[in-house]
Amino acid sequence: MNESSAPRPVRILLAEDNPGDIRLILEVLHESKITNEVEVTRDGIETMEFLRRTGAHTNAQRPGLILLDLSMPRKDGREVLAELKADPDLRRIPVVIMTSSAGEEDVIRAYDNHANCYVRKPVDFDQLRAVVQKIETFWFTIVALPSH
Repeated sequence: MNESSAPRPVRILLAEDNPGDIRLILEVLHESKITNEVEVTRDGIETMEFLRRTGAHTNAQRPGLILLDLSMPRKDGREVLAELKADPDLRRIPVVIMTSSAGEEDVIRAYDNHANCYVRKPVDFDQLRAVVQKIETFWFTIVALPSH
């Protein structure tokens, strides 16, 4: 890969409430050759505050990609996805649904609300590591992301 095609760093928002998944996803992302900045929100209300730069997140920087869990407290990821994709200022941010939900209804609803992809999180840590690495390869080396 020549220098002009080298992946550029991407600011990632990880919206996830499971401490084990957070720890593993952060570990995999930090092992990467790409220097991504990762912010973590642990519930849907905090996620929307981060994206809208309100509450404790007035200085938050806009992410280039959101990794969104569907099952979060206070406001679930389904609501977050619908809300952010309905917002003209936020809708262009790509959203990768990363969830343990295997329900077909969740898959359909996610795509109806303009999720960019839907990934079922494996329960096995080695498989989760492999999935995160593949997401990283696809979104940060193959796909062209808007610069904002």
